Amino acid sequence: MADQHANDPLAAAVEAELPGARTDLERLVRIPSIWADPTHADDTRRSADAVASLAREAGAADVQILQAQGGAPAVVARFPGPAGTPTVLLYAHHDVQPTGGDEHWTSPPFEPTERAGRLYGRGAADDKAGVMTHLATLRAFGGKPPVGVTLFVEGEEESGSPTLTALLSEHRDLLAADVIVIADSANPATDVPALTTTLRGLVDVVVEVSMLERPVHSGVYGGPVGDALTALCRALASLHDDKGHVAVPGLMGTESDVPDMDEETFRSDVGLLDGVELLGSGSIPDRAWLKPAVAVLGIDAPRVAEASNVLLPRARAMVSLRLAPGDDAATAQQALAEHLRAHVPWGAHVTVEPGTGVAEPFALDATGSAYDAARSAFSRAYGNSVVETGIGGSIPFIAEFARTFPGAAVLVTGVGDPASRWHGIDESLDLAMFGRGVLAEAYFLQTLAE
Repeated sequence: MADQHANDPLAAAVEAELPGARTDLERLVRIPSIWADPTHADDTRRSADAVASLAREAGAADVQILQAQGGAPAVVARFPGPAGTPTVLLYAHHDVQPTGGDEHWTSPPFEPTERAGRLYGRGAADDKAGVMTHLATLRAFGGKPPVGVTLFVEGEEESGSPTLTALLSEHRDLLAADVIVIADSANPATDVPALTTTLRGLVDVVVEVSMLERPVHSGVYGGPVGDALTALCRALASLHDDKGHVAVPGLMGTESDVPDMDEETFRSDVGLLDGVELLGSGSIPDRAWLKPAVAVLGIDAPRVAEASNVLLPRARAMVSLRLAPGDDAATAQQALAEHLRAHVPWGAHVTVEPGTGVAEPFALDATGSAYDAARSAFSRAYGNSVVETGIGGSIPFIAEFARTFPGAAVLVTGVGDPASRWHGIDESLDLAMFGRGVLAEAYFLQTLAE
């Protein structure tokens, strides 16, 4: 960055702030702010306090820690801009996912460790890097950005933002903005910036199959009498056809002209084992962003080590369905439930209950002056043109922001990349891309002011 922007004062200011931003990012990563785990509630509050302290040090005129009833602590910091300039809301979240088992990590998940230009640790990318992208940008302007800025750092995104609606409603005037920048997404490569314009939705159900009043001996009764787990497995197997297409009728799916990804690179990024086939058909971006996907997330049944020679009277599973943009969550959830009921064999009793995960799919119209400014700023910082991408995951709060502030332009950005392993083992952040992301955001605020 220093060579590319040697004669650029703003780039020089960003470059000067990056070492401190790296240090503070490591400080945040060391806090296990897993709000979804009640044992880490105090850690999440400690994380909010740390973010609030960093915002004050960055020059915020006002810093508050807010909570809706039963919700996690969120930080709101105000940085007033010159009169007549727009207000930009910079969003990120400070809570993180569980580790998935500390023993599986190459280095401890809450001890940030650099290897080959990447910083490893839970939250290093998702989304404490987003928090520090915003703070480093504000520091580069000496705490006096060229536009008005409201920094909003949520504390329960990884739990589905259950109280965000209440928080936005209660503090609507405080959070109102002309432009909303959500730093919680990823780029297709470390040197290629992206604006995320489509997100899949999410619904899930819990299906339970019952066949017997009680367990019975598999030798005495097996043959004429079936077991609930086998019946459940047959129903779950019906969710895909032989090619791996989702077989639930009535779901939407679209295609695009986005260039296909290199399959070998994709397989490597995912960690697919040799010989394992990709599901479905069409380009990889279409399959990952614009078509439905279904997965069995868990099954209640005896562990292998605890199994005995009995026919199981009942079994249940959680089934998750990702929805293509344009679909409707309630309609899709009903279609999934009806499909499972219709495919449970042998007259077995079946109940299907809606799960707690619900998120509508979303598509952004990336036109207008704010998007033009973003494309110019991000291309300048990264040295490559901005691409529009989708993500297969769901970010339900984006639709909530759009509904609450219908006149605001919503930009979804981020400093993750395919190797970041968000939510996975050995999550990491490419440090060079982090620097580009900070510079891009600084250029964006500067361009909006101009």
